[in-house]
Amino acid sequence: MLERLNRRVEEIGTLQSKLLLLIGAPGAGKTALLRDLADHRGMEVLNAGVALGARLAALPQKQRHLQVSTVLRELASEHAKDDVLLLDNIELLFDRSLHLNPLDTLKRHAHARRVVAAWPGEFSDGRLTYAALGHPEHQDHGTAGWVPFELE
Repeated sequence: MLERLNRRVEEIGTLQSKLLLLIGAPGAGKTALLRDLADHRGMEVLNAGVALGARLAALPQKQRHLQVSTVLRELASEHAKDDVLLLDNIELLFDRSLHLNPLDTLKRHAHARRVVAAWPGEFSDGRLTYAALGHPEHQDHGTAGWVPFELE
């Protein structure tokens, strides 16, 4: 599976939006596969929840939603290697107090470099979702601007 993922990462380099989402049920191995890819490429996975959370926690609550894009861009620049960024634990991006559209945020980063992110939701019937319908953080997206990599 690592070879297939690495090949796909190379292939997306020619796309306008170079976003590859690892999709699979909890426990399917998204994090392990990201770590294997990082080891293979000699780089680190950016744990967005930990790194972004730590930097935002240092800011006053009212400033966090104003600074989140800048902080995330800085973290991405620090962790990207060879035009590739590996992201895991992105759930913080769904926090409504940050006023982000997580998928759009990932797509914006994927214009500058290849981004491989573990998606914490589901992909079914051509729809990418996060959280159950009615949940305050619920998201529902089509397939435009990203490439799926499904784990079984």
